[in-house]
Amino acid sequence: MRRYGKDADEDDIRNRPARRGSRPRTRIRPKHEDAAEAMVLTIDRGRLTCLIDPGTKQEHEVVAMKARELGRKGVVVGDTVSLVGDLSGDTDTLARIVRVEERTSVLRRTADDDDPYERIVVANAEQLAIVTALADPEPRPRLIDRCLVAAYDAGMEPLLVLTKSDLAPAEPLLESYAPLGIQYVVTRRDELETAGAEAVREHLRGLRTVFIGHSGVGKTTLVNALVPERQRTTGRVNAVTGRGRHTTVSALALRLPPPPGAKPGSKKALDAGWVIDTPGFRSFGLSHIDPSRVIHAFPDLEPGTADCPRACGHDEPDCALDAWVADGHADPARLYSLRRLLASKEAREGD
Repeated sequence: MRRYGKDADEDDIRNRPARRGSRPRTRIRPKHEDAAEAMVLTIDRGRLTCLIDPGTKQEHEVVAMKARELGRKGVVVGDTVSLVGDLSGDTDTLARIVRVEERTSVLRRTADDDDPYERIVVANAEQLAIVTALADPEPRPRLIDRCLVAAYDAGMEPLLVLTKSDLAPAEPLLESYAPLGIQYVVTRRDELETAGAEAVREHLRGLRTVFIGHSGVGKTTLVNALVPERQRTTGRVNAVTGRGRHTTVSALALRLPPPPGAKPGSKKALDAGWVIDTPGFRSFGLSHIDPSRVIHAFPDLEPGTADCPRACGHDEPDCALDAWVADGHADPARLYSLRRLLASKEAREGD
């Protein structure tokens, strides 16, 4: 059915105004030059707790949500973000994250080696503390190796934290990692409230350190000893399966207490360092990591790869690293450690 006659012109056309107005859309987005800088401390059901102006006397916490203009771009604990809106931090107020600043480091993992979905654990951390129990549950060296690969790939310094030394000696495990020159600290539960916690803090001062480890190794117990004013729920190891129970369900960044003698609010107190507690995991997939990047963590071996064949996996008969070590340029134990780490990416735990 024809609505207009044969000779209809534009004056006969009825224009209905758009429901949202007739203003044309634009791709130009506001620059938010007055946005405040903040650090993401934790995330809970779409609400992000952020610390505005961290490291200054004006710092305070606010709750924020992610702006729609960020799209699907994820925000993780440790991110430096820009906030607008209500920045007072008062109850029932909500700020808005409009920008995520460039990250200095990213710790990633996948659920399994055949899982293409990459998960970002934390951003902008400088040190990775791999927490491992010496007993109850037993150490899992293959899992430690995988965490080391992830640390080297992210450009983070690894720290081996061995717990429950009152149940088993630490020397056998430490000997296998001695060629890597990894820093380590050994703790026992009955000393954590005194000298034990302070010995760990000395390795964390002035750094952002993310704590990872499988369930039941005492990771959250250690974090509670390091930051006693912020107690998190802990669990027990199952006596039948030897596995721990997930009690930490979200990552949380906590500032370390100021060192002895530091004045409250001083730069020394505000730069005491951060620990980031993360949920325990049962597996640590590395499908996102290129094995060729792992060699960068071995500066004594890396020059020897110049004569390697193209796409060398460094565990092949014609690999040039064998001759490099035979000529005395590096310790054979270092080459063994490199190949063990590379093999940990290709083999599942327990193989």
